[in-house]
Amino acid sequence: VLVTSGPTYEPIDPVRYIANRSSGRQGHAIAKAAAEAGAEVTLISGPVTVPDPPGVRTVHVDSAREMLAAVEAALPADIAVFAAAVADWRAAEPAAGKIKKKGGAPPPLALVENPDILATIARRREGRPALVVGFAAETEKVTEHAKEKLRRKGCDLIIANDVSPETGIMGGAQNAVHLVGPDKV
Repeated sequence: VLVTSGPTYEPIDPVRYIANRSSGRQGHAIAKAAAEAGAEVTLISGPVTVPDPPGVRTVHVDSAREMLAAVEAALPADIAVFAAAVADWRAAEPAAGKIKKKGGAPPPLALVENPDILATIARRREGRPALVVGFAAETEKVTEHAKEKLRRKGCDLIIANDVSPETGIMGGAQNAVHLVGPDKV
């Protein structure tokens, strides 16, 4: 079983980065549960403060491109669970030094898309895991957006999280999800 967890950090300069607010708790819990069920587990983790689960091979990464490379290196796998909150974009050209505030307008920040790790693995012709599970963190129309993501990414199942501010889910210790498959929720 291959599991991704946590956020990715995409540098703007040596001090600042673009990220999602992921604690890694959910992905780490899935990796732990899979190991406890007897699976051989590789966890690809972005920067988190939660401890690595026991009995799990953990690979630590920072960026989306590093996570994709680690995922590809960890294949083949029977099951792949993509719980990481990968930043959708990164700075086109991160600054070598800290960007200083000079008054007036902020400096322009050109962004480029990060690789889509879930879709890349789900659409593989060779070596695709038999079960590919994605996650959707949504603030509105949770199941509708998850159904669309399932079709767009080509995975087998989406775990949809309602992360709207009133739920208190982001960074919290409790969660409720919707399991979204091709035929039902």
